[in-house]
Amino acid sequence: MKRTEEKGFSLIELLIVVVVVAVIAALAVPALQKGVRAAENGNTFATLRTVASTQVAYFTQNNRFGRITEINNLLSSSIGTQLGNEITRGKFVLANSPASPTDAELRTGYTITATRNVAGEGVTYVYEITQTGEIRQILP
Repeated sequence: MKRTEEKGFSLIELLIVVVVVAVIAALAVPALQKGVRAAENGNTFATLRTVASTQVAYFTQNNRFGRITEINNLLSSSIGTQLGNEITRGKFVLANSPASPTDAELRTGYTITATRNVAGEGVTYVYEITQTGEIRQILP
C-alpha cells in the first residue's frame, strides 16, 4: 500500500488563525486610535502654549493681542493652514472667540479655541486658552 503525505494546512487550522488575528486586531485598533488622539491632543497643547507666548510678545509691540491668523503669520504659518479666520492644524481647528474680534476687544484680552470634531468618531474635543495663558479643556 502506498502512503501519501498531505502537505499544507487544513481548513480548520486556517480558520483558527484567522479568528486569532481578528481578536488581536479588535483589541489593538482601539488602543492605537486612543494613542493617536492623545498624541494629537498633546500636540495641540504645545501649539496653544506657543500661541500664548507669542501673544505676549505681540502685545508688547502692538499694545493689543493678535488674532490667530496674525499670530500664524508672525510664526511663518507654523501653527497651521489658514482658512478664512481659522487655522487648521491636523484634525484641530483653531479660531478666535468671537470669530473676528475688534482691536478694542484685543486690547483687554483674547480667547482662542481649538476644536477637534471628526465625523464618525463620536467625540468632540474643545480646548480654550485666554490671555492668562491657562489652557482649559471644555469638551469632553
